Amino acid sequence: MNRRTSLFLTVLLLLPLAGGLAAQGGPLVIRAGHFPNVTHAQGVIGQAKGWFEKALAPDARVEWKVFNAGPSVIEAIFSGALDLAYIGPNPAINGYVRSQGEALRIIAGATSGGAALVVRADAGIAKPEDFRGKKIASPQLGNTQDVALRAWLGAHGLRLRERGGDVHVIPVANPDQITLFLKKEIDGAWAPEPWASRLIQEANGRLFLDERDLWPGGQFVTTHLIVSAKFLRERRPLLKKWVRAHVELTDWINKNLPEAKRTLNQEIQKETGKALPVAVLEGSFSRLQVTYDPIRSSLFASARAAFEAGFLGRQRPDLSGIYDLSILNEVLQEKGAKPVP
Repeated sequence: MNRRTSLFLTVLLLLPLAGGLAAQGGPLVIRAGHFPNVTHAQGVIGQAKGWFEKALAPDARVEWKVFNAGPSVIEAIFSGALDLAYIGPNPAINGYVRSQGEALRIIAGATSGGAALVVRADAGIAKPEDFRGKKIASPQLGNTQDVALRAWLGAHGLRLRERGGDVHVIPVANPDQITLFLKKEIDGAWAPEPWASRLIQEANGRLFLDERDLWPGGQFVTTHLIVSAKFLRERRPLLKKWVRAHVELTDWINKNLPEAKRTLNQEIQKETGKALPVAVLEGSFSRLQVTYDPIRSSLFASARAAFEAGFLGRQRPDLSGIYDLSILNEVLQEKGAKPVP
C-alpha cells in the first residue's frame, strides 16, 4: 500500500459512521444528493413524493442535498457528508480514480441519453468540417459532455486550438451558454438536458447531433447512482431498501410519464425558483430514457476518451472495481426481472 492510499484510508477511518447519526431511539439519517435536473429524475421525483422516506421507514429518514456540480458531490462523499447521490459518469470516474478505488461504487443506473450538440442556426455549421474556426462550449472542463465533445471532434479530424488546431472549446456554465448564443459569442455547445432543449427553444439553436446516435442501440449513461464505499459496507440492508425503491420508482416514472413530468417540474421550480417551459420539458424527455441499467460499456468508453483527453493522469486507470451491482441484481431477481450485466 503506497503512502497516498494509506493517507486516504486513514481519513476514511476518521469519518463518522456511514449515515448521519440518529437521535437516540430515532431513525438513521441518510444523506442523499441530486441535481435539480431532468436527467436526475429519480432523485428529484423521489424527493418530491417522499418515495424513499416511505421505503426506508421506520429505520431511516432522508436528508436531501441539492447540488449543481459533480465535483461538489465527490468532495461531499470524500468528507463523509454524503452517503449516496445521483451523478454523471465522469465525476464518478474522477472520484474513484482520485481515491484509488477506496471512496465510492456505482450501484445502479438512472438515465440514458439526454445530451446533444446544438449549434446556432445562423453559425453556418452544416457538417463536421464547418466547426473549423468556431467556438464551441461545454459545461465544465473535463465533465461528461466536455469529454464527449473533445472525442467527437478528434474522431472527425478536428484539432483543438490549444493543440495547434482551430476549434476553440470553451468551458461555459449551462445557463451562460444561452446568453452567449444570443450574443453570438459562441457557435455551438455540447449540453445535457434540459439545456440542449433550452438552447433550441430560447436561443436560436439547431440540433446538430443527438448523442444517442453515437452509441450502440442509442444507449449511454448520463446519470447513475453512486454510494460511499463505507455506507455500502456498513448499511447494506438499508441500501437494498433504497435500491428496491429506486427500481420501483424508475418503473413508475416510465408507466406514468405525464404525472412524472409534472411532479418533476414542480420540484424543479421549488428547488430553483423557476419551472421549465413545457416545450423544453417535452424536448428533454424526447432524448432521454429513465432506467436502472447502468450501461457499463458506455462508462468504460467515456473513461477511455477522458484518459486520451488528458483528464485521468498519465497511466490508464483500472476501473474494474468501480461497479457493485450485486444489490441491484438481488432486487431484480426477487422481482423476477432480468439482471443487468
